[in-house]
Amino acid sequence: MRLLVISLLLLSSLFLSGCSGLIVAGAATGAVASQDRRTVPTQLEDENIEIKSFTALFENDELWKDTNISVISYNNTVLMVGQAPTARLKTKATETIKQIEKIRKIHNQIRVAAPISFFASRNDEYLTSKVKTSMLFTSDFSSSNIKVVTENNEVFLMGIVTKQEATRAVDIARNVDGVSKVITVFEYTAEGTDIADKKAKINTEKKQPVR
Repeated sequence: MRLLVISLLLLSSLFLSGCSGLIVAGAATGAVASQDRRTVPTQLEDENIEIKSFTALFENDELWKDTNISVISYNNTVLMVGQAPTARLKTKATETIKQIEKIRKIHNQIRVAAPISFFASRNDEYLTSKVKTSMLFTSDFSSSNIKVVTENNEVFLMGIVTKQEATRAVDIARNVDGVSKVITVFEYTAEGTDIADKKAKINTEKKQPVR
């Protein structure tokens, strides 16, 4: 069974790498892909990193059986969340993921604790949905470049954003009922102003009378 799962994951990885032309064609037509600040090859590489990370943890009996760890990649930066019963296993998990190619940086947010329950995991999924919904329905705010991850009521925010977008995202997430803590794993663009602010400025300038 384990061999079958690993084989399927490897096939998925090969598909992402070898058939990128087909995927690019499909992604180019989607609104999400067009708004993503990552390049399409980077998006595909992030998928590859997550698959390879899952496989690496799955192949290690100690890590797979005794820990509860998730690996999320965004712009080739990895966030590790979950629980490990000992500091040794937390370190071992990080060293295992470090072996994967194309990872630029690892943020280890694994907590030294017993794995959370099934019901706690479902609640995390619910909180993620609530945060995403709150961002979606916030006026003059684009959430398309922000990835939301929740682990044991702690919300992690990833993405390529401006300073203004980051501040707003944190404010929205921390005001969602049930969120105990908000942790950012952002990368910042070179822009110093928020995209919405820039659009507002352009619209204002257009309304000024021509002399």
